[in-house]
Amino acid sequence: MNAFEKEIQVHVGSKALEKIQAVQVGIAGAGGLGSNCAANLTRCGFRRFTIVDFDNVEFSNLNRQFFFSNQVGKPKVDMLKENLLAVNPDLELNIFAKKIDRDNINDFFDACDIIVEAFDSAEAKKMIIEAYAGSEKLMVSASGIAGWGKSDDIKIHRAGKNFFLIGDLISETTAELPPISPRVNIAAAKQADVILSHILGSNTQEMEI
Repeated sequence: MNAFEKEIQVHVGSKALEKIQAVQVGIAGAGGLGSNCAANLTRCGFRRFTIVDFDNVEFSNLNRQFFFSNQVGKPKVDMLKENLLAVNPDLELNIFAKKIDRDNINDFFDACDIIVEAFDSAEAKKMIIEAYAGSEKLMVSASGIAGWGKSDDIKIHRAGKNFFLIGDLISETTAELPPISPRVNIAAAKQADVILSHILGSNTQEMEI
C-alpha cells in the first residue's frame, strides 16, 4: 500500500478500501465523462481499470476533459493513463486505443464488475446499454448534460436493477447547448458517486424512470 492509499484508508477504513480495490471498472470512452469519472474513482481509491477509446486529445477537449495542452495530438487512453498514474502510481490499468463495436465489446468489458458508459453518440450508448444493462454488472450511463446552468437538474435515475442514468434526460449537445465543464464534471462525479455508493452502501437519493 502506497502513501496515497494509506491516506484514503484513513478516510474510508481498511475493509472499505479492500472492497474498492477488489473491483474492475470498465470505462467506455475517455472524453468528458470517462476521463473525469476515472479521475474521481482514482481519488476514491479504485485501482483496477479497463479504459477504451480510439481518439486523440484535441484542444477542443480541454474545456471539460482531464487532459492538458502538452498532451494534444496523443492518444487519449495513453494520456489518461499518464494523468491517473500521477495520482496513484500503483494503478492496474488495461488501456486500449480501439474503437468499440458490437463484435469486440465483450472482449473489453466481460471481465469488469462495473461499466461506465461515457460515449458521445446515441448509437454507441445504445450498443453498450443493450449489451450490459440487463446483466449483473453495475452500469452507469449519462443523458442530458449539455450547456450550463440548472445544474440541480442533473440527477441520478435508477433505470433498472443495476442500471443508473445520470443527467436531466433533456439537454443533448447542440450548437446552442455545447458540452461545458461544470455540467459534464457534475455528471462524471455523480457517476463515480453511484459506483462508490454501490460498493460501500449509501442512502443516495435516486429517481425511478
